[in-house]
Amino acid sequence: MSNLFLTFAITIGAILILPEVSDAEPLSAEQRQMFEQATKELQSTIGPTTSQETKHEPDAAIFTKGLAWALRYDRDFTAADLKLLEAAIRRGKERTHSLANNHQPWTARRGKLALGYRSKIDQSVQPYGVIVPKTYDPQRPIRLDVVLHGSTRPVGLSELRFISRFDEGDDANPAPPVQPYLELHPLGRVENCYRWAGETDVFEAIEDVCQRYNIDRQRIVLRGMSMGASGTWHLGLKHPDRFAALGPYCGYVDTHRFSETPLPNFVRVGPLPEHQELGLHMLDSVDYAANAGVVPTIACMGEKDVFFQAHVIMGEAMQREGLSLVNLISPGTGHVIDPKTHAEQLRRIAEQVAEVRRPNELRFVTWTLKYNRCHWLEILRLDRHYARAEISAKVKDGQLLIAEPRNIARFAIDLEHLSTQPSTMRVGAVDLTIPHETKRIELTKTDGKWGVAKSDEKPPAGKRPGLQGPIDDAFTGPFLCVRGTGNPWNKTAQDYADASLQRFAEEWHHYLRGELPVKNDVDVTAADIAGRHLILFGDPGSNPWIAKVLPHLPMKWARESLHLGGIELSAADHIPALIAPNPLPGAGAHYVVLNSGHTFRESELAKLNYLLFPRWGDWACIKLDQTRPRERVWEDIVVRSGYFDEEWQLSSSR
Repeated sequence: MSNLFLTFAITIGAILILPEVSDAEPLSAEQRQMFEQATKELQSTIGPTTSQETKHEPDAAIFTKGLAWALRYDRDFTAADLKLLEAAIRRGKERTHSLANNHQPWTARRGKLALGYRSKIDQSVQPYGVIVPKTYDPQRPIRLDVVLHGSTRPVGLSELRFISRFDEGDDANPAPPVQPYLELHPLGRVENCYRWAGETDVFEAIEDVCQRYNIDRQRIVLRGMSMGASGTWHLGLKHPDRFAALGPYCGYVDTHRFSETPLPNFVRVGPLPEHQELGLHMLDSVDYAANAGVVPTIACMGEKDVFFQAHVIMGEAMQREGLSLVNLISPGTGHVIDPKTHAEQLRRIAEQVAEVRRPNELRFVTWTLKYNRCHWLEILRLDRHYARAEISAKVKDGQLLIAEPRNIARFAIDLEHLSTQPSTMRVGAVDLTIPHETKRIELTKTDGKWGVAKSDEKPPAGKRPGLQGPIDDAFTGPFLCVRGTGNPWNKTAQDYADASLQRFAEEWHHYLRGELPVKNDVDVTAADIAGRHLILFGDPGSNPWIAKVLPHLPMKWARESLHLGGIELSAADHIPALIAPNPLPGAGAHYVVLNSGHTFRESELAKLNYLLFPRWGDWACIKLDQTRPRERVWEDIVVRSGYFDEEWQLSSSR
């Protein structure tokens, strides 16, 4: 196999290119009937919701789910693929039988294991792999290494192929590995560079593992190769307090320059509309380089890697922040892991995590309140989203010193997490007294001057952590799509909304590996409103929930006209899409979204994961093509789109 083919076969965000397999062929009618019948029988034994299932049922359900997705999306199967299907049936039955007898031998197994959990996002079962070392002692906390996998084409068999890497059966392993850490391998919902629901998957898998094993939460390492390295940069630098060290091995850190890699399947991302350029600051890891000063990072790269420039870009960015990138270069190698270099990376990581550190000095950079925490610092409000926000703080001689925060209007200090308790503080040039026995203090800027917020003071309305947008952020937590079933104001708009919901359901199932949560408007409950983001499809006539939230949204929508984005449009051939805080009583800290799933589409999901950036921001006006033939797929003709300001209102500057 040539080096060129190897480069293509394991490329970072690109489609995994494999040679044609001659023995792949469709299932016979008898084979398909047998596999589908076995899948139905297994599905009937698994509880459909968390309230009806036992703690370990997802460990059995991963095999059933893998079968269902393979049979739905794949048509041609090799002999090896058939063995995966047969093994999934056998293993699903074995674990289901064990559960029925209240016996789960895999819970005490050492070595490789395929496990599962049920995601809070959509109640889907998601698999992950673990490697439990021989020396694991449930009485002693152990370091956890989260290892992110590389890029792989999202196909029906994705789950079963992933599971097969870790499923060695449930019997005792005679020779488990000897290593000082337990490994977690998340699936990340297959292929998205651990963005959006893929990001949530990593943290949900971590939490599930921490519930099963005695994990030292202060010594969680994040590492990975290729797309896994890009995910390491992405998650590690934006959540620098969640990890004790980072170990990226050959991973991209930005969108524009990475897209210029001279590979034939790459799509160059040229100049984008302003709001899309701003949205890249939410995702491009290079913008968070300063946070490598918080979490130790040991990077690796092959000397002849076609993506070598990625770590050069990060090194230059860190240098501008006064930091130095530790980047181990593997001589003469391309886009592969060199065992010797990787061993040195692990050795250095072990040195960094040998002792738990409680930092008394921090510098934290973010561009969005989605990423707002760093140990004992918490940013609560920005002056402007998608502009650099920075805060530096340290304890010195009993005083908490905070340099003038940049692009920050409100922040908090968790004093109880400091190893040394200060008695006074200074923010910029303002000296402040820390209230006696205070564990947490919030600072707010009023008329350009910093002061301590009153303990009973209600935080100001506006964008805040977890409610900051953009539209795509609504699908990183529990959500519910609500279908309008009433009489629409505009049948064309309703047709578009229905088609948009259907398309989202298909894309979610295929690429995000779950059933889209959907209810008719008449079936929505108070619990749905309190516990999930509401994604409303239709217009104020067809969907009563849209009519209820409409008076509180930063837009006007009547039968004849639509006012959004500073322009007036005809409601006969336009429909709005937007995200905002849910104003319904009892909704709590949840979003409401109108007429949109993800703002990127299958054309991006099926191609290259670096293309999965927000296309519409917080809102968009969509023109409805009333002349399109009914058989043609709706096109998103965006008239205008952008972001709301920090008050969730339209700003003249955007």
